[in-house]
Formats: sequence, structure tokens, C-alpha cells
Amino acid sequence: MNIYDIAKLSGVSIATVSRVLNGSPKVSEKTKQKVLAVMEQESYTPNIFARGLTKDSAKTIGIICPEIADDYMARSVSYLEKHLHHYGYGCILGCSGTSLAERESYTKLMLSNRIDTLVFVGSIYAGDSDDPEEVAYIKEAAKKTPVFMINAHLEGENIYCAYADDYKATYELTSSLIRRGKKKILFLYNSTSFSANQKMKGYEAALIDAGYPVKGELKFYTKNDIRYARDMLLMHQNLDFDSVVATEDELAIAVLKYAKVKGIKIPEELSVSGYNNSSLAKCCEPELTSVDSKVAVLCSSTVANMIALLERKEKIEKNLKVPCEIVKRCTTDF
Repeated sequence: MNIYDIAKLSGVSIATVSRVLNGSPKVSEKTKQKVLAVMEQESYTPNIFARGLTKDSAKTIGIICPEIADDYMARSVSYLEKHLHHYGYGCILGCSGTSLAERESYTKLMLSNRIDTLVFVGSIYAGDSDDPEEVAYIKEAAKKTPVFMINAHLEGENIYCAYADDYKATYELTSSLIRRGKKKILFLYNSTSFSANQKMKGYEAALIDAGYPVKGELKFYTKNDIRYARDMLLMHQNLDFDSVVATEDELAIAVLKYAKVKGIKIPEELSVSGYNNSSLAKCCEPELTSVDSKVAVLCSSTVANMIALLERKEKIEKNLKVPCEIVKRCTTDF
């Protein structure tokens, strides 16, 4: 069923059906209802890509994330799609991988489609160093279409960012452990992205403000895999810590498994906290204290700003920093 079939069944011209689809006021209400009734009867769904060829807006948003299997990415894409659908927009999803070459290549591929704007999900897209070459492709993309970034911060023309206040959340989390008498706080991380760097800075600032030294041996880098991280901790027999601030829930759960193998009581002998407040935090035993990074708020705010920019041509906030919340459960005693 296509627009030609709808026109024939409705007894109107193709142009009239097109006007109905585009919400034109040039069609009488009686004719509009007749066409819509045929569409409903035939379960006709307009092709948003074809419609975009004859309109300024394709009603389509490009979304790029490193990988959809990651819990944070999956939730972000789900929230984005839901809110975009509410406003009548479709989306094209692409998983770019993590290397710079992959990110650049996938961005070019996405821009070859007819999209109204481009959304990058994940702090990896903000780069993990001061090298401008790492973000040059994003600034080039912003010359062609508005660029929105979730959980990342990047200054640039036509670039709009929404990110959690990871620095403050990790500072408060570390400070809470210090107030409970913890002195050997392990910082467990899996990347050097914008978000991870903000978390590390918050951790270090809390230690410094409490008069504690920042020890390199208590900053432990590992892959974001529960069993792998557990085994890495077990291999480092001289690693001495009484609490853990992890940048991902998976890493924190790896610590819980490490503690079970070692016979360490949680939270009496070891306090553990994760990040992102994923479903894993409630599924593990004991349930995990975790930072809620407000991904739902980031996504809904991004879409609302996007619609304001695209449809109402309003000036919107370039950088939106959202406060986090520490969700206290059974793995900490504060």
C-alpha cells in the first residue's frame, strides 16, 4: 500500500493525500477525514524517509553509540527512541565501536543519510585527551547538522551537551566513605573517557580535602567484565584496600565476587559502591550501593531541547549538567 493506492481508494489526487500527510491547511476537513479513514482502514504508514525528500525536515534523528549491548547505552537509546516517537520522529541507530577510526567512519556513514540532527551517546565521543584531532570529526559533523551529546562535554559551534555531574557525585561518595573511617579507598575504573576522568577528579579531590594522600596503587584500571575484573583483583595479592569506588556497576559486582572468594564481609570489612544504578545493582547479593547518573533525565532533556531547536528555532542551553543521586543499599554502611 502506497500513496498512489490511498489516493485511488479515497477518490482524490496524489497531491491531496500528500497535503493531508504534511498537515496542510489547504485541504478541507471533510476531505482530510475521508483520506485519514482510508489510511486507517488499510493500516497505511507513511514512509518518513520518502517524505523527507520533499520537506525541509526528514523527521529522522541519527543516534550513534559505541555498542548497544552495554546497559547504559541500551537504556539511553530506549529513552531517546521513546521521546522522539512522542514528537513524531523516527531514528537511525548505529554502533560505532570505540576506536577513533571507527567513530570517524561511522559518523560519515550516518551523515550520508537524510537526518535532522545527530546524537552521540557516551563520554568516549568527547575524547580522552587534549588532542583536538580526537574530536575533529564531531566538529566537522556540527557544520552540517546540529550535534547533541549525552554524557559528554565538548565545546563547539552547533554542539549541545547533556551530562551528569560525575565529579560531585564521586566526591560525595568518597567523602561518605571517609566519614565512616575508610582510609584505603580503591578507585576501580575501565576507561579514561570524559566521564571517567570527572569521577577520578572527584575521588582525588575528596581525598585531598580530607588530608589523605592520593596513592597511585589505589587507582586500579581493568576491563569492564565481571569475571575478568574479579580475577585481576585476585591476582594482585598485595593490593590493600578497605573500600571501593567503582565507575561501573559491573566493576563493583566484580569486587563483591572477589570478597566472596576471599571470605571478606560486606559491608562490615569492605564497603563497595558502583555507578549508573543499573538493574545489576538490584540483582546482585547483597544489593549494591550505586550512583544514579540520571540517564532518563539526560535523554528527555536532550530530546526536548532538540525539538525546541528544530521546530521552534529557539535558542537552547549549550551545556546541561544534571545532578546525580547516591542510591544507598547493602554494600556500604553510610
